[in-house]
Amino acid sequence: MRSSSSIVLVAIAILTLVATWISLPSTFLNIANAKDELYVRRGLDLQGGLQVVLEARPPEGMSVDGDVLSGTRDTIERRVNALGVGEPLIQTRGNNQIVVELPGLTDPEAAIAVLRQTALLEIIDTQGQFLAVGTRVNTSLGPAEDTASSAAPELGGTPEATLPADPTPQGDSTPATEVTPVPTPEPPPAVLGPTYTTIVSGRDIVDAFPTQSELGQIVVGFELRGDAADRFFDFTSQNVGRPMSIVVDKTVINSAEIRDAISSQGTISGLTAQEVRDLSLQLKSGALEVPLEVVQSRTVGPTLGQDSIDRSIVAGIVGLALVAILMILYYRVPGLLSVVALLIYASLVFSLFKLIPVTLTLAGIAGFILSIGMAVDANVLIFARLKEELRTGRSTKAAIEAGFNHAWPSIRDSNISTMITCVILYWFGRYVGASIIQGFALTLFIGVIVSMFTAIIVTRNLMRVILNVFPIRNAWWLGVEREQATGLGD
Repeated sequence: MRSSSSIVLVAIAILTLVATWISLPSTFLNIANAKDELYVRRGLDLQGGLQVVLEARPPEGMSVDGDVLSGTRDTIERRVNALGVGEPLIQTRGNNQIVVELPGLTDPEAAIAVLRQTALLEIIDTQGQFLAVGTRVNTSLGPAEDTASSAAPELGGTPEATLPADPTPQGDSTPATEVTPVPTPEPPPAVLGPTYTTIVSGRDIVDAFPTQSELGQIVVGFELRGDAADRFFDFTSQNVGRPMSIVVDKTVINSAEIRDAISSQGTISGLTAQEVRDLSLQLKSGALEVPLEVVQSRTVGPTLGQDSIDRSIVAGIVGLALVAILMILYYRVPGLLSVVALLIYASLVFSLFKLIPVTLTLAGIAGFILSIGMAVDANVLIFARLKEELRTGRSTKAAIEAGFNHAWPSIRDSNISTMITCVILYWFGRYVGASIIQGFALTLFIGVIVSMFTAIIVTRNLMRVILNVFPIRNAWWLGVEREQATGLGD
């Protein structure tokens, strides 16, 4: 028993050291930059940012079901990820809303504009005409009026298209066949011409990305999926020497002459670095499944978030100190060991928050603090049973084992009930789009699991080892008054 307890205690010590190292700031003992990705992810209410509620507004004759809303959410998520916002949260609410939380965002207006853009890309057959940049056109996917209210990309200069027939990966020195860019005159006033046939659309794009041409010019690269690539190849092979145009939201952004049959990849050139980034984002994210309208937006300042963190830290320290004092005063040596186990618990939980990772919010911190109380509650059940066993005259070792064994069913059942409640809360929060509920449920769930480990494994082995090294003959040190103890032995 002594040998096994010592081995377990050594394993606990090693686990505690690793968890403490992870929990400490990333600048502390950052060996080989191993802690660069281990940091506390803070939610909207802790670091400031933007929360936007988007509501689906389908046109007449179109319905919004779960699949449509989910597809729209995925599109929004791709756009947000391309913005580079750390730890965004995008989730559906009910059957017609999407909630977007963007912590740390510095330009809310630009983000809202990106979220609402339709960005419908089309490569059209211009029927032999060179269409000027900025011309509004009707296409086989719909008339120009359908996107009149959409924000067409504001692209400066005169963009040109370079569409390689057999493109090579970025960085490859092998030259690719190109379509000769056609100079375009100054954009005339917007006019509506005939309906042009759309060869491929944004939905056919597998990927879009900023890259560099062979001349070192920054361009937008894009890749077409299988069927679209076949259609595009058929069209370009039959129209060599004729023009085609690239259209975004029914506005021509480029016209070029086809010099050779074009396969699955191509580039759009002639744009500034910012325009390349914006267009890449639009093309990669695709078109929204259904039009969205911003029904609510809320900006949280970073000052408020830091103030919340400071107050939460103070509350946690005060709560932990009060619990430690009460446990030591009432249970003495077992109480002191439970405080050690509680510190190990806090270190383990916080390290898990960094490893999983968990995005901490005020509600999440509340769940963590509540789980501390539940961890102490397990020790209270154990020590109360221990005192009862000592009063019946059991030896110290027998009382300890009996206390843990008899308290375990109660601890197990209560904690499993709490975990089931956490799962229900998390599901409910996800359904209604309430991240505050999800954060609370997740941190409480993790805390309950770790509390079971520290109460049953850590505290138990600490008591076994301490009693083996320093046998306690006086029941008072175990929380039992002298007149209540009928006997105390090994």
